[in-house]
Amino acid sequence: MSEPSRATPLIIALPSKGRLKEQVEAWLTDCGFKVEVDGGERGYRARIGGLPGAEVRLLSAGDIAQSVDLGEVHLGVTGEDLLRERGGDLDARVMMLRALGFGRADLVVAAPQSWIDVDAMIDIDDVAHAYLVRTGRRLRVATKYHVQTRRFFADHGIADYRIVESLGATEGAPAAGAAELVVDITSSGATLSANNLKILSDGVILRSQAHLAASLAISWTVDQVATLTRLMSVVEARADGRDLCALRWPSDQTAAAELAVSHYVDLGAARRADGLLVKRSDLFDVSAALAAAGVGPVSVTRPDYVFTARSEAVERLRARIGR
Repeated sequence: MSEPSRATPLIIALPSKGRLKEQVEAWLTDCGFKVEVDGGERGYRARIGGLPGAEVRLLSAGDIAQSVDLGEVHLGVTGEDLLRERGGDLDARVMMLRALGFGRADLVVAAPQSWIDVDAMIDIDDVAHAYLVRTGRRLRVATKYHVQTRRFFADHGIADYRIVESLGATEGAPAAGAAELVVDITSSGATLSANNLKILSDGVILRSQAHLAASLAISWTVDQVATLTRLMSVVEARADGRDLCALRWPSDQTAAAELAVSHYVDLGAARRADGLLVKRSDLFDVSAALAAAGVGPVSVTRPDYVFTARSEAVERLRARIGR
């Protein structure tokens, strides 16, 4: 008698090293999942405890962006900057399911601080033209982000430049005489400043952060969508749990309480039996409104998770993949 075949797993690519790996694992742990690496710390395969039906591949952040784009995995967690650098119509191949709030960095254009008359991209256009006339050469821009640099410079009408491949520390290129400008990723600007560079006032190309991204170039089965739905329901419920508070008032004061909080219900607060689910940022305002209406005592609890019936992110993906 043959054994029943196992469903094809949902393949998820997670960072294999560095700060982003630590942040992703901390995020999953906070949601109630645990990454369990096969083959010890140096393994490149893993599982997620609490998410049956998923297989994890541990890759570099750049390889994750490539794998999601090419349809080699279903999901990946990596920086938006690396995904956007894939070029073309990325949104036709990849769906950003959720911004994760960590791995934040900006892709920026930076010029030497000694260029005191250069503050914005329009000034770069003037400098580039003057440089070409004076030297017969185009202004050099050191970067690893060719696709986004070309698009951004074209959007600003700048053509008199050429890209210099950055093989090492990009921010050091001007001081080394290898380039006049840089386009690089920065989280605080401190490294650029330490290299006597300044970010142009309109030189932010992308405000990047880590994203959970889904491939539209891979086949999705019903089982794989079901595993994704389980993952997203927990991730979203945990995020809502951090953002919401549950208020409860005496049942014999419900009429007065509902009248007092009607404004917040109109703004999106959710009614509960003898209570209300509100954003933490609105907690004190809602409590004051209840107190003014003579409602009390009012108790407040903070839920770990707030589950909803459906995930809008999953529904968007279903519409795109026909599932």
